Amino acid sequence: MQIVYRANHLFDAHLVRHALEEAGLPAFVLGESLLGGMGELPVFGMLRVCVPDAAAGQAQDIIAALDLGAAPEDPAWDEDAGEPGILPA
Repeated sequence: MQIVYRANHLFDAHLVRHALEEAGLPAFVLGESLLGGMGELPVFGMLRVCVPDAAAGQAQDIIAALDLGAAPEDPAWDEDAGEPGILPA
């Protein structure tokens, strides 16, 4: 097994796992059962998504296509209006 993604929270780990499984690759979230061990404090670096060694290259391509790290710098900025605005909840 190879680690192909290190997640900061459970949502990202499962998003990646489901995307890999959708593409036909077996994937496993390692460290999921350890989250409750630290109480209410957030612990980073425990969640890892793993795939078989032979699928690591294809998994990296799928993860790159998810574009998980490209959050906008200022989501409240309305580029069309040219000024900041309030976004609906």
